[in-house]
Amino acid sequence: MLALRTTPWPLVAVFTAGYLPPYLLPTTVGRLDTGLPLSATQAGAVGSALLLSSASAGFLLASRVERAGARTLARFGLALAFLGYGAASLTTAVPAVVAGAVLGGFGSGTATTVAATRIAAERDPHRASTAGLLSVSALAGAVYLTVPHLGRSHGLPLAAIALTALAVWPLTGRLPAATGASPAARTASGPLPHRRSGLVLAVTVLCWSLAQNSLWGVSGRIGLTQAGLGDAALGLVFAVALGAGLMGVLVAGALGPRLGRAMPVGAGTALIAGCIVVSASATTPTAFATGEIAWNTLYPVVLSYLIGLAASLDARGRWAVLVGSASSLGTAAGPLAGSVLSAQAGYAGMGLVLAGGLLLVAVPMTAVALHTGGRPLLPGTIRRRGGTPAALVAAATGTPSGAVPEVGAAEHPVVEIDVDAPALAVRGAYDTAGPRQAAAAPGPGPG
Repeated sequence: MLALRTTPWPLVAVFTAGYLPPYLLPTTVGRLDTGLPLSATQAGAVGSALLLSSASAGFLLASRVERAGARTLARFGLALAFLGYGAASLTTAVPAVVAGAVLGGFGSGTATTVAATRIAAERDPHRASTAGLLSVSALAGAVYLTVPHLGRSHGLPLAAIALTALAVWPLTGRLPAATGASPAARTASGPLPHRRSGLVLAVTVLCWSLAQNSLWGVSGRIGLTQAGLGDAALGLVFAVALGAGLMGVLVAGALGPRLGRAMPVGAGTALIAGCIVVSASATTPTAFATGEIAWNTLYPVVLSYLIGLAASLDARGRWAVLVGSASSLGTAAGPLAGSVLSAQAGYAGMGLVLAGGLLLVAVPMTAVALHTGGRPLLPGTIRRRGGTPAALVAAATGTPSGAVPEVGAAEHPVVEIDVDAPALAVRGAYDTAGPRQAAAAPGPGPG
């Protein structure tokens, strides 16, 4: 019941609308290939252009959400997404489809930027991001199960994204408006904190997403040509894998910050590397399904902790947006990288290369989590007086704000009572025993 009261559902909805296009990328690109006069490479390029446009929105708007207002930007992004994807779904003219996909991608990126910024300001960023991943995974799974029964039109996945944006738009009324140029806002517009850690995290997450989507972009071909699955069986494997991803998100939400961030990020990435090797080298349906399902179970778990880690670097959410945009760049380049690697080294060789790369980036990502994660402040460790300094310490060490008890939550309100007491004498008022010269006044001590 507590989760239902505290989860910011309008924000989760905006998160879902922004993150849905990358989740539907395989079916979107596949239908562009089969439904339009485009080659597989050209269809992949359209998908990459969509994701690059989405990433550019994050880089451009990372520091402007508070000034423009989360509500205004979210509505603007959702409107662009509806118009862009909707137009692309209704036409077969390739230039119009490309333009609509790019416009819609910018809108999705704007919605993602607002969601990431506001999630970083939540009391429990991990809970909010986990709820968002759960929502988008469930919606994407429903689309994967439904769209194949509605025909082979290229516009069906695009229409699903457009309709999602339209459905979420009314919920933006509960998001905050522009904050204006208040003194607090001007103070908060200073330089990014944790610059080195944030930059390392952004670069490594880019590589992390690149490896994930290199496999995701060619998983269909691996299942059909190497593992010997048919179209129906392959669709079933992907549907079950997305269902397993839902379970992974639920586990991540249940664990929360109990394990910290370093272990889920480091150990989870190492396990994902093993799953990629299994999937890429699979020659039987069982091996392929095992690798894909295990991989999709672990992927959203690690992703939720990475989102929380980025959010902990800056309470205004700027690092969360920049790291998310870097992830989008990796996502956009993934299908092309997977195609090139598999053509040069084969699927099994591609899997080994991707797994090795993941193991390499796991080290600096874990180091950032260890360096900035801090230790949660438990309710019993906070003094009854000085709650504000305790909260500041929690923020400075990256502790989830939910670990700091609030008045009325984990402790009773503190009533301060003024007591008349003599002022403490300074150290200089004391001296060695013995007579003091009348003219010798005690000077200010070092304390």
